[in-house]
Amino acid sequence: MMIRYLQPIRELENLRRQMDLVFDELSAQTAQTNDTSTAWVPAVELIDTGDNLVFYAQLPGVAAKNLDIQVTRDAVAIAGERQRQHQSENANYLHSEFRYGKFQRVVNLPVAVQNDKVQADFRDGILTLTLPKVEEVRNRVVKINLGESTADAEKSIDTTAQTVNSQN
Repeated sequence: MMIRYLQPIRELENLRRQMDLVFDELSAQTAQTNDTSTAWVPAVELIDTGDNLVFYAQLPGVAAKNLDIQVTRDAVAIAGERQRQHQSENANYLHSEFRYGKFQRVVNLPVAVQNDKVQADFRDGILTLTLPKVEEVRNRVVKINLGESTADAEKSIDTTAQTVNSQN
């Protein structure tokens, strides 16, 4: 009779490896047959600098000619396509986590912007849009002259102080 020792950790590790292989094969098959599974969405960042909103989008590997950027008063829409750089019919991809294909992203803006005065810059895979705010929503500093109302406020404070002292 042969004695066999139970090793649950090793068996769980073998099961995990087998499940990883199954999911890798499934994802590779669906990536080849279904273009929507490879769709991706670029990361964006929106910063308020006072008079402007600055919009950044990460678009590595996307050519400027493959971009469509539309700006309305209250939204930014970017669409485009990232294509494989090494397209070869006999290429045998062993592993790839890159996302290729068409993308579309719409970002609603928190305030209205002057869409006819947008400045764009596309450098090193980063799209930068400077979106000037409309005049009505810009932060403005207004000096308020209190004049006589300040003197009235001081009189009411003095009256309150006298009332407190008379109670003591």
